[in-house]
Amino acid sequence: MSDKQHLYLVDGSAYIFRAYHRLPPLTNPEGTPVGAVYGYTTMLWKLAEELNTAEGPTHMAVILDKASHSFRNDIYEDYKANRPPPPEDLVPQFPLIRDATRAFSLPCIEEAGLEADDIIASYAREAARRGWDVTIVSSDKDLMQLVGTCDLNAEDPEFPGGGCIDMLDTMKNLRIGPAEVEEKFGVPPEKVGDVLALMGDSVDNIPGIYGVGPKTATKLIQEHGSLTGALDAAPEMKKSKLKERLLEGREMAELSRILVTLKEDAPLPNALSEFRLEAIPSEPLADFLSLHGFSSLLKRLEAGTGSPSRKTDLNPAKPQNEGAEDSPEGNSQPLPDMPAIDRSTYECVQDEKRLAEWVELAQAARVLAVDTETSALDAMAAELAGISLAIGPNQACYIPLAHGGSDMFAERPQQVALKTALELLKPLLESEAVLKIGQNIKYDINVLARHDIAVAPVDDTMILSFDLDAGRSLDGIGGGHGMDELSERHLGHTTMKFKDVCGTGKKAIPFGEVQLDKATEYAAEDADVTWRLWRHLRPRLASEGGTRIYERVDRPLIPVVAHMEREGIKVDRDQLARLSGEFSETMAGLEKTIHEIAGEEFTIGSPKQLGTILFEKMGYKGGRKGKSGQYSTDQAILERLAEQDAPIANKVLEWRQLSKLKSTYTDALQAAINPKTGRVHTSYSLVGAQTGRLSSTDPNLQNIPIRTEIGRQIRQAFVPEKGQVLLAADYSQIELRLAASMADVPQLREAFAKGEDIHARTAEELFGMVDRDTRSRAKTINFAILYGISRWGLAGRLGVDADEAQAMIDRYFERFPGIQRYIASTLETVRERGYSETLFGRKTWFPRIESKNQTERQGSERAAINAPIQGTCADIIKRAMVRMLPALENAGLGHVRMLLQVHDELVFELPEDDVAAASAVIEKVMGEAALPAVTLDVPLAIEIGHGASWDAAH
Repeated sequence: MSDKQHLYLVDGSAYIFRAYHRLPPLTNPEGTPVGAVYGYTTMLWKLAEELNTAEGPTHMAVILDKASHSFRNDIYEDYKANRPPPPEDLVPQFPLIRDATRAFSLPCIEEAGLEADDIIASYAREAARRGWDVTIVSSDKDLMQLVGTCDLNAEDPEFPGGGCIDMLDTMKNLRIGPAEVEEKFGVPPEKVGDVLALMGDSVDNIPGIYGVGPKTATKLIQEHGSLTGALDAAPEMKKSKLKERLLEGREMAELSRILVTLKEDAPLPNALSEFRLEAIPSEPLADFLSLHGFSSLLKRLEAGTGSPSRKTDLNPAKPQNEGAEDSPEGNSQPLPDMPAIDRSTYECVQDEKRLAEWVELAQAARVLAVDTETSALDAMAAELAGISLAIGPNQACYIPLAHGGSDMFAERPQQVALKTALELLKPLLESEAVLKIGQNIKYDINVLARHDIAVAPVDDTMILSFDLDAGRSLDGIGGGHGMDELSERHLGHTTMKFKDVCGTGKKAIPFGEVQLDKATEYAAEDADVTWRLWRHLRPRLASEGGTRIYERVDRPLIPVVAHMEREGIKVDRDQLARLSGEFSETMAGLEKTIHEIAGEEFTIGSPKQLGTILFEKMGYKGGRKGKSGQYSTDQAILERLAEQDAPIANKVLEWRQLSKLKSTYTDALQAAINPKTGRVHTSYSLVGAQTGRLSSTDPNLQNIPIRTEIGRQIRQAFVPEKGQVLLAADYSQIELRLAASMADVPQLREAFAKGEDIHARTAEELFGMVDRDTRSRAKTINFAILYGISRWGLAGRLGVDADEAQAMIDRYFERFPGIQRYIASTLETVRERGYSETLFGRKTWFPRIESKNQTERQGSERAAINAPIQGTCADIIKRAMVRMLPALENAGLGHVRMLLQVHDELVFELPEDDVAAASAVIEKVMGEAALPAVTLDVPLAIEIGHGASWDAAH
């Protein structure tokens, strides 16, 4: 082994943000966010262990930024002005990350007024002057200026020079030396600062010269030798935009050169001798791991098994899974072992021959990421602009199909004819031997289906993420599964944004008008990122128990829902227009009445004006102002005022309801009618509700009022085609049936088995008598208890005081002790594991279940109580949907169309003569949907009706 010293300097700031975006939010036993701390700890541990056992490294230190302000801000006030503040939940983790570094007995260096890069540069140069080799653990382009050999030929033997500085990119497991720097920038390391000064840096808000990009900057330095040489040569250049920019931007370029220059002579706060790398001592690391609940890492330390594998816990102090997932590290989230995304490697396929070669490559790869670029978000109306494919990291292409200006005289770039391209792609996209991966691939399925391409088989990274991590992100329901967010979290990569390519507002252009170089970077990156996410997420299914729900419920549902969206449903435009007119008339009357009560005219739809009228002019009590300085006038406030005999409040509530129904349904449904099909095509989301229920948008058909007269009128506008009828099949009281089975409640099971009125049975158990009032109360209690309602919540619903409501809850639990045991057991399990689970294995995570904030904690508890029941209900109806069309086909009823799924209901369109036969099939499929995976203790009842409208089918 050589006696030469080898110093490793770790860019700790880069590790922090990589760890933060890589993991879901985690908390320690005290409720403090520690996701980034945990990720940083595992990454640093792995690096330290590897360096300690490798041949060569002798010294190591972690360098961090102490504050956002440095001497560069004194030079240029707007330096890094564009950078957003760190995420709110990351801020309290910064001091803990410093603690983590010191827990490894590693030096943690930071200095006020200096950036981490300056400290790294100063230590690197000092060590190299002493003849040490230096490796900077980072991929930061600014630090590439330091790469190379330091040979001072100094007379002082203490500073012999000869030390070599290189970099280590741990994401790519790549050593970066002078050759790699020159390959990236086109210039040697000592000229990198000149290139950076010309091109600027939008992230750090270094101005550079406007319009000079990386390629132009490199060319200028190659031709003129330096920044000064390029700027001095500008007056003699031929007249051009570049000449003008160099002349006008000289001052900014020279300022930028100062800003990108690393300070290499800063005072060194610690001697190099203090950085000697030793084996990781068990103390104080054990105390640190124990303090923050990193139990899996602590066990590894105690077992002496070396560095931990790249896995994590949602709440590291607690085991997450059972069976095959008993390890507290069940939520494995390894950093992808892939090269960094390089958009310059993407190919724009513009001729038939090259497209055929790509098809052949994809056939051989067997796994293909696919993404379509279109003119609109509506898959049933969007025109296809191009298709991107990816078969591996940085192995991606974009196939433009309809690029060029919208003007008939606009120049169109070379591209494969749409018909020819689709004929070449069709066998690939329909091949059973090639798995097609997409991010929300349902959209792409529908776009391509309109071109007679049936994409299959498929995987969906959005749904993979949802089935693994539903509820994990702190942004709550539905959050955290978009491609941009997944890329940041799992790949540490920021994707190009659509607005950056197409613009925004009046200056926005269709994707088909984007220049092909930019279009290729954007579109191919989508496919590349999707492929990488699939490689990262797919293996987690088996290790984290997600296979059952993904393969048996959600994945088979993708083509089914896509087909339903294409089917759409017919609406009666005249009926909707009539309703809109009636709503307008009623709203006008209400508006007049409201103005009369208020004594003046004002804009009812303006919360600010309404608040002023209610609480200042009319003097009602209880008004409260928000941060904006205006009064809150939400529904709860108005309902409270109505209870205080404020007639204006009831009228405003009526006006608001009609306004919402008019804008959301009667007006919006008319606008949503597809001119080609004459039908409305809603879009279903498989990740829109945390419990797994489907949600719909554009238009939203889930929230049409069910039991009101207005809701019925809207449903009357949903009609079949001529000669057909609509059939509605609805699970009857499915959540209560599941509760009776899952909570083991004999009285309820018996009632359901006998076909009794469950609410009447509950009324008898609770109140000893059944009449209209007690049955209504029992119905409210039945559902409210399953949602974990509090005494005050139940009191509000029943119009009683809190003590009386609590007595009802106590009596309910006394009569149905299984429900109370179920609630207690569910909450205990969720607190232990961090998630709830349906009968089919769908997990919903609750990171706030032990929050110190009472509102957050109680909200999580209520949701956790209901999630297994509501989620199981969602799983059952999804399984029924997957089985429905094959069952109808087998019965000779393949012409029956499944149109809608709303709550616990499926809506079909069919000839009236087939109603009896179809009803038998539909009832059997829905009734047996849980089998054979789950056997319930109660029967599932299905109510079926049909008629000339959706309303008439009920």
